[in-house]
Amino acid sequence: MRHIQVTIPTGKRRAVLESLDEEGIDYVVTDETSSRDYDAVVFFPVPTNAVEPVLDSLRNVGVAEESYTVVVDAETVASRQFDELQEEYATESVEEEQISRQELLTQANELTPAFSVFLAMTLISAVVATVGLLLDSPAVVVGSMVIAPLIGPALSTSIGTVVNDRDVFATGMRYQFVGVAGGIAAAAVVAWLIQSTLLVPPGIEITEIDEVSERIAPELLLLPVALGAGAAGVLSLATGFSIAIVGVMIAAALVPPMAAAGIALAWGLPVAALGSTVLVLVNLLGVNLAGLVTLRYLGYRPGSWFEISTAQRQFVKQIAVFVTVIVLLSMFLAGVTYTSYQISSFEETATQEAEAVLAEHDEATLLELTVEVRSGGAPLDASLDATEQIDVVVIEVGGPPGVYDEELISTLDTNINQHADERVAVQVRFVTTGEG
Repeated sequence: MRHIQVTIPTGKRRAVLESLDEEGIDYVVTDETSSRDYDAVVFFPVPTNAVEPVLDSLRNVGVAEESYTVVVDAETVASRQFDELQEEYATESVEEEQISRQELLTQANELTPAFSVFLAMTLISAVVATVGLLLDSPAVVVGSMVIAPLIGPALSTSIGTVVNDRDVFATGMRYQFVGVAGGIAAAAVVAWLIQSTLLVPPGIEITEIDEVSERIAPELLLLPVALGAGAAGVLSLATGFSIAIVGVMIAAALVPPMAAAGIALAWGLPVAALGSTVLVLVNLLGVNLAGLVTLRYLGYRPGSWFEISTAQRQFVKQIAVFVTVIVLLSMFLAGVTYTSYQISSFEETATQEAEAVLAEHDEATLLELTVEVRSGGAPLDASLDATEQIDVVVIEVGGPPGVYDEELISTLDTNINQHADERVAVQVRFVTTGEG
C-alpha cells in the first residue's frame, strides 16, 4: 500500500478531485497557503499497483510533473472504500506487487551512488576479488561480490530505455563500462604487485588455482547466470523483494571474471585475459538484456503517449544491439566450451586406453591420468583444435620394483595417439607401490 501527497495547481482542484472520485479513492484535502502557484494539497491511500495509473490520470487533468508529489509506504489503511479499491486492483499475477514507474526510477537512482563512490567501491571489490582468487578462497570472492555496487547502474540502463529517459540510460551505461575497465585495471595492478613482492610462490601457475582457472577459460553455460541475474534484479526492484541478494548475484557474474582478467594480464597471459574480458562483457550485456525484456514484459511504459513510440523504437534498437553483440562474443565462448568438451572426451578415451593396456600387465595399475594443456590447466584458445592445445598426457603407473617396461610405454603412446588429430606427447611415470 502507498500513501500519496499531491499539490494541486491553482484552478485544477475540481478536476483533480473529480478524477479521484471516479477512481473511488478516499482522500483528504487541505488548502495550500504558501505563495506558490498551488491551490490545495490532497492526501490519499492506494494499492501499490494503482500508483502509476492514478498519477497518470492526475497528470492528464493538469497535475504537471513539476507538482510536489510524495509517495510513501503505508502500513495499514482502515477504510471500507480503500478495501473496495484494493479488491478492484487485486490480480493473481506479479502486477499486484508492482511499484509505479515513478517509484521504479526513484529506486534505481537510489541504488546508483555518486560516480566517485561507485568507482571506489567497484575498484575495492575488484581488489578483494583478486586476492580471493589468488588465495583460492571462495569466501573472500563472495565477500567481494557483496560490496560491489553494480546492480543500480545495470538496472538504470534498462529502466531508462523502457521509460524513454536517455539521461538515466546513458548514466547506467557509463557507470557499467567505466566500472568494468577500472576493475580490470585495478586487478591487474594488484596482481602485479602481489607477484612482484613474492606474496605468492615464484613460478606459480595461476591456472592451477581452481578459483582462477574456471574464470580464464569461460564457457557459454555461464551466460544463463547473467540472464537470470538481470531478470531477477528487475523483478526484485519492481516487486520489493530483497534487492541486496540479487545484487550479489549480478556481482557474481561480473566481479570474479574482472579480477581473473587482471590476474591474467599481470601473469603475461593475454589470451586468458581476453577470455575473461569476453566473459565480463557477455555477462554485462546479458544482465542488461534480461532486465530490459523483463521490464517490457511487466508493462512499464513512458508516462506520455507522445513518448511511447519513441520508447518502442529505442527498445527494439537496444534489443538488437545487445543480442548482436552477445551473439558475436558468445561465438568465442562457444568455441571454448566445445574445446573443453573435446579435451574432456579425449582424457576419458585416453584413460580407457590406458586401463585396457595395463589390464594385460598383471602387476601394473593405473594410478592417475591427467591431460595438461598449454599455459596451464585449461583450454584458452578457442581457435585451435583440442589436441593442438594439449601439451602432454601424463600417466602414473603403479607396481612393484621392475615394472618399468619400454614396450608398455610404446603401446600406451601408440594407442592414445590414435585418437588424436595431432601427435600428443605421452609421459609414463612408474611409481613403486609394493615389493617385488
